[in-house]
Amino acid sequence: MTPLVSRLSRLWAIMRKPQAAVGSGHRKQAASQEGRQKHAKNNSQAKPSACDAGLARQPEEVVLQASVSSYHLFRDVAEVTAFRGSLLSWYDQEKRDLPWRRRAEDEMDLDRRAYAVWVSEVMLQQTQVATVINYYTRWMQEVNQLWAGLGYYCRGRRLQEGARKVVEELGGHMPRTAETLQQLLPGVGRYTAGAIASIAFGQATGVVDGNVARVLCRVRAIGADPSSTVVSQQLWGLAQQLVDPARPGDFNQAAMELGATVCTPQRPLCSQCPVESLCRARQRVEREQLLASRSLSGSPDVEECAPNTGQCHLCLPSSEPWDQTLGVVNFPRKASRKPPREESSATCVLEQPGALGAQILLVQRPNSGLLAGLWEFPSVTWEPSEQLQRKALLQELQRWAGPLPATHLRHLGEVVHTFSHIKLTYQVYGLALEGQTPVTTVPPGARWLTQEEFHTAAVSTAMKKVFRVYQGQQPGTCMGSKRSQVSSPCSRKKPRMGQQVLDNFFRSHISTDAHSLNSAAQ
Repeated sequence: MTPLVSRLSRLWAIMRKPQAAVGSGHRKQAASQEGRQKHAKNNSQAKPSACDAGLARQPEEVVLQASVSSYHLFRDVAEVTAFRGSLLSWYDQEKRDLPWRRRAEDEMDLDRRAYAVWVSEVMLQQTQVATVINYYTRWMQEVNQLWAGLGYYCRGRRLQEGARKVVEELGGHMPRTAETLQQLLPGVGRYTAGAIASIAFGQATGVVDGNVARVLCRVRAIGADPSSTVVSQQLWGLAQQLVDPARPGDFNQAAMELGATVCTPQRPLCSQCPVESLCRARQRVEREQLLASRSLSGSPDVEECAPNTGQCHLCLPSSEPWDQTLGVVNFPRKASRKPPREESSATCVLEQPGALGAQILLVQRPNSGLLAGLWEFPSVTWEPSEQLQRKALLQELQRWAGPLPATHLRHLGEVVHTFSHIKLTYQVYGLALEGQTPVTTVPPGARWLTQEEFHTAAVSTAMKKVFRVYQGQQPGTCMGSKRSQVSSPCSRKKPRMGQQVLDNFFRSHISTDAHSLNSAAQ
């Protein structure tokens, strides 16, 4: 069992036991908040990355700038109340049935509820809902290796660090407020802290993710880059102003759900929007259409931004004026992203015969940096010539496995894989050891695995692509397409019995002691 499995299992075991009085302040606050939190559910779309939590640790209190035009604000209680009511009514009717929402709604224990929300929020960072659902439902049953393939691997490390702190320093109790969650748990930034606090504990704190930012920008006609400091502060202030004190968790999820399913980036469904009547972006579209048709004399009576002094920092930038073809998608305008930098490396699948079938060599990456702690085939940086490349790669292989026949090293092809900020091209090599005494011992940081074990190991999606190229070059194997799963159709393994849905994990017949939990996670 890996350290991640052990730590998270211990955390869950402690949370499943009867709660002791650890910190009276936590208990009193939890009791009052539990009464307010009637429905607790979770997020719907991609989230800001926990890897950037250090940047997100800003003061939570945001004051709306006095210099901002009232055009970009909610100016009275009636408007705020109307927004809350319309959004929550729509959410009650249209919300998607997601496993983390069911879990948070049904779970009465605050610590266990918070942990369920925490896992889902971390998984959803920079990852679509459709991708996360299967990982989440299997997470508690088979923690080991599940993160591999989900991407943004630093999230798993952050979750492990936070779980360790909850178990070892906080007595198995999650912090109860957004402020203390952010202060006490490594890797928990402003967004994640607010989501956990509002959904699990009923704290009336607003949240801003990509979906919420888009909704707020359109509702208040904010066209400037939402990632800028000025706009970001304004959005957090609006979110705090709007959050419903009676149903903060539902409200935050409703705003995220609206951005994920209706107020989408490219093809928003304005006719289905519950707050269309309050949307300044929609009003701007109607105004521009009236002006274009020239059906009315003079200008239509539609409110516009009128900043007190100078250029408004929240309106569309003067360098990017209104585009009639975009409609509400004019809001917001995002800064152009830098293309990922390009890098190249050479990697080799080293294979030898074993008692249980062919074995392949994997080595572990460093504990920091790209793909930290994951396993991969021995790799080296790209060399300008084939001769130098083969020499460097062979030296790397021999560092792990001892003397090897250079003549058996074959170039098989290449794999291109794009990470969030790096486009990495792998030159794929293969070396099969035949007629030699198998290597039985390797240095720390390396291990021999059967092909069956490889499919469940903590390896990146890029390494799975590399292995498919290798398989396609071997006699008696079949080559999967680029979109195929890790194992090729002729060698696909049957699903393990442990891959149960998360709901089964929480049922009362499962033992609450750590030993039984650890066994279930293996």
